[in-house]
Amino acid sequence: MIPAKKNRFLHWFFYRYINYIVKKNFHAVNFNAIEADPKRSVLMVANHFSWWDGFILYYISYKLLNKRFHIMVLEETMRSHAPLKYMGAFSVAKNSRDIVASLDYAAGLLNDPGNLVVIYPQGKLYSNFVDEVIFDKGAWHILNKAKAKTRLMFAATFIENFEHKKPVAYVYMGESQAGIENISQLTTAYQQHYAASKARQQQIIIE
Repeated sequence: MIPAKKNRFLHWFFYRYINYIVKKNFHAVNFNAIEADPKRSVLMVANHFSWWDGFILYYISYKLLNKRFHIMVLEETMRSHAPLKYMGAFSVAKNSRDIVASLDYAAGLLNDPGNLVVIYPQGKLYSNFVDEVIFDKGAWHILNKAKAKTRLMFAATFIENFEHKKPVAYVYMGESQAGIENISQLTTAYQQHYAASKARQQQIIIE
């Protein structure tokens, strides 16, 4: 696997660059408030639908939760975009023996209360408006190792233009309050959050 790399200058560069490109390419990024907890790390489970996913959550994580951003991405993506490791990306190689090392690495990051780890349990890109979100089993491996030390949070992102030339990103954040004991329960909990978020999104009317 390819781990994330710390570099203060490059972190400074990515922080400003990502803030710049998000503000340049989106009319707005709307998200609900979540109270930060300096004593616990965050495992963020999110839907995966576009190239923008990670950049939007990076943008939000520093504004909302004040955590060091990390994100699991496919190894082929890391190899073709090597600088991503300096913004907190680390690799996972699906269908390989190395996958356990990546999952354990993610769980290890969550031992530090200053960290946030984003995972996309769908494992591949899907439409922004699918009805059902199917999880790979790796998400449970990470949570099971780190759940006593981390907050399990959900993000459902939808992008629409409505009356604007540039799109608006709507990010619905939530925290799981129930005890999660297996991948089935984790999938169900996220599915409920995603369905409720999608329903709220569909209720938006522009006069």
